[in-house]
Formats: sequence, structure tokens, C-alpha cells
Amino acid sequence: MEAASVASPLSPREGMVKNLSVESLQLCERDGKTEDTGVVGMELPVARNIKISNITCDSFKICWDMEPHTTEKITHYFIDLNKKETKNSNKFKHKDVPTKLVAKAIPLPMTVRGHWFLSPRTEYTVSVQTASKQTDGDYAVSEWSDIIEFCTADYSSVHLTQLLQKAEVIAGRMLKFSVFYRNQHEEYFQHCRDVLGGCMMPSVKDNSGSHGSPISGKLEGVIFSCNTEFNTGQPPQDSPYGRVRFQVPADCLFSQDTRLYFGDFYCMYTAYHYVILVLAPRGSRGDLYCDGRLPELDVSNNRFLTRVCCQDGRVVFEHAQDVILELIYTEPVPLTLGSISQISGHQLMSLSTVNAKKDPSCKTCNISVGR
Repeated sequence: MEAASVASPLSPREGMVKNLSVESLQLCERDGKTEDTGVVGMELPVARNIKISNITCDSFKICWDMEPHTTEKITHYFIDLNKKETKNSNKFKHKDVPTKLVAKAIPLPMTVRGHWFLSPRTEYTVSVQTASKQTDGDYAVSEWSDIIEFCTADYSSVHLTQLLQKAEVIAGRMLKFSVFYRNQHEEYFQHCRDVLGGCMMPSVKDNSGSHGSPISGKLEGVIFSCNTEFNTGQPPQDSPYGRVRFQVPADCLFSQDTRLYFGDFYCMYTAYHYVILVLAPRGSRGDLYCDGRLPELDVSNNRFLTRVCCQDGRVVFEHAQDVILELIYTEPVPLTLGSISQISGHQLMSLSTVNAKKDPSCKTCNISVGR
């Protein structure tokens, strides 16, 4: 189906919204609200029973019902698209300017697409006006339709592959490592012993990273690190998450039966870039969730984390030097698999990625869809 010819969003104060064919709808402001200056004399059908379908992270299809005998008068559709206000909205932050789209009247359903005004995993409201362009260039318009709510989707595997390719550019050379580690406070590990049967249990990933990542708020796992210091080849002695470290041999979590997925690539307004990878035992619940949603990596040949079996029987593990890896293991991890010790460094809270927001202006780790 033909895509709608829509305008880029402009402020109501600019006085008009233009579509790609340079036809315009005049707008005016009254009592803080934007009102149409179109002609209301001609009777035009009101869009009813609006249906939204084929929703992606930056597009959707829209259709509605109209009385057949009135459709020949219609030359254009006006679509009013707004982010839905929530109780958590920052009342002191400048609100998003409402986006009014002008589309030529094409057969329905039509596609509305544009990463400059649609973001992934975001709730929107939409309403429709039918319009007829007059000989003097003005428009006759119908009443607005009922307001419909919908939510855009997560990044698709295509978008994640674009992120993956951008991450590969800066990953750097590979360094050997031998252990995965997880830092927490002593109370966390004591809770694992006393309440959780001696296991670190998976929990839902927070909302850090790309807003459209399909693992945020959905995938369950236990987060590990594996980065090493260049000069020692050992894990760093500093951590933002606590002074107590659980350390486990790499082969315990990254075995020959483990599948490896790319999850995200982001930064937090700093020079550091983070890559999220998922380690999922084959056939596990986490594996079933990631399969088809996330790009799968070749465990022995990728730019981030590898497991290579040598001819002499040794297994060599390597990680990328120039990105910070966050590894999500999707199954419970018994404390008996590894060891627990105190680290000697500092707790660098500034490096914490808990619910960290991605820098939407970074050209290194953003792609051309909603952030």
C-alpha cells in the first residue's frame, strides 16, 4: 500500500504545516490551542472506527470507515499525532510539539512513517480530519474523529543489526580473559544464600540503553562483566556496583551449548560505549525469547566475545578491548560455581548503568529510527 505523503513536524507558532507537495494547512493559536482555519461550510464525512495496524518502532498503518457516497469530495487527510501524557511526565520540561500531518487522499489503509516524530515503545494518540482543497487554496474540513491510542513497537532485528554493525566499527582488538564476574554488596550475596537457595536468580533487565531495545523491561537474567585491564589481563579492582565480587570460570556460563545474542549498543553522554550481549543456554526460556528477536552471533567469530576451541583441546575466551561489555546470563547461577572475594578498589558510582539513558545525539551509537 502506498505510504502517506506526510509533513515533518513544525511548531504551531510557525503558522503552517506543509506536506511533501508543498500544499499547506494554515494554523492559528487561540487560548494556547492550535485551531484549523479551514472552511467548515462543506459537509465532509467524519472518520469513524479508526484502526491502527502493522505497528513498528517508527511507522504504522491507519484506516477508518466513511460513508461511500461522500468520499469523492475528499482530497486530503489531516492526522493529529501526539505523545500520550503520563502521570510521570516532567511538568517543567518543554512538551513535545503536537505533530499535524497532511496527506493526500490515497486508498486506505495508508502508512504513516517518520523517525523524526515517532519513537519506539512510546504511547501516542491520533485523530483524523477529512478535508477538501478549494479553488482558492483553502480547505473545507470535517469534524475531528474520536481520539485513538496506540503504542509503537520495539526495534526489529533489522534495526538491531544496524546497531550491531555500528558497534563492530569501534569494538577494537580482542583480549584474552578467563572469568566472568559480578559485583554487588555483601547483603545481596547473603540474601542469595539465605532466601534463594544459594543461587543468583534472574531478574528483569532495567530500562538502560536504547529506548527501543526489545530486552529492556522484558528479558530476565543475571548481569556479568568480563572486561579486563590492559596491563594486567585481570578484572579491574574498581566497580560501581559494590565491593564484593563473585567470579566464575568463563566455561561455566559460556559453554559449547550456549547461544550468544547481540542486545544493544549505547553510551551515556560519555566517551565510554557499552555493548549488551545475551548468553542463553540452548533451549532455555531466555533462548526462546531471544531467538528471532535479537541477532545471533557466531560464538567463535564475532567482534565482541568469543569462545574458540584449539586443536590441543584448550578453550580460549576473548573480549573486545574498546567497548564495555554487559553480559546477561538468562538462567540461575549457583554460588557454588565460583568464588566470592572483596575488591581493593573504589566504588565508582559514575560508571553505573542502572536505568541509564542513552545519549540521543551520539552519532557513533544511534541509528536513523526513534531513539
